[in-house]
Amino acid sequence: MVFLTLSCWIRNRGPDRYWKIQEVLKNARHFRGRKNRCYSLAVRAVRRAFVYATKARMIKRRNMRTLWISRIAAASREHGMKYPALMHNLVKSSVQVNRRVLSDLAITEPRSFLSLAKLAQARRQEGFRAALGDGKEPTGVLSRVVLLH
Repeated sequence: MVFLTLSCWIRNRGPDRYWKIQEVLKNARHFRGRKNRCYSLAVRAVRRAFVYATKARMIKRRNMRTLWISRIAAASREHGMKYPALMHNLVKSSVQVNRRVLSDLAITEPRSFLSLAKLAQARRQEGFRAALGDGKEPTGVLSRVVLLH
């Protein structure tokens, strides 16, 4: 649509403003008092509500993560491991299962979680044996221990 004069263009923006106001008031319908009827009050209230909603989404993510961690920690303690050790050894074992899935496994499929806990326990024992070793350096590795002897 082409407007030849500025006055026609300005006049055409009237309905746009109407729909913008209606959108704000629609979001403010459930508010108490004049905030759900008066546009100038509704604008501030709706903006504030959207800020609260954004912050609440972040808080919800944080709360869900702590819930998952506490569930995994409880289930891992049943199998004789602490949560940080379990997660560390699962990562070292290349198990790419996130905390949400792990907590669901701990609740709905305890045997699957037990197998993952056993895998982490085996990795932990393997790491202890590798750390203790037989006291010799691997071939082709130069370290201070080799240079001092």
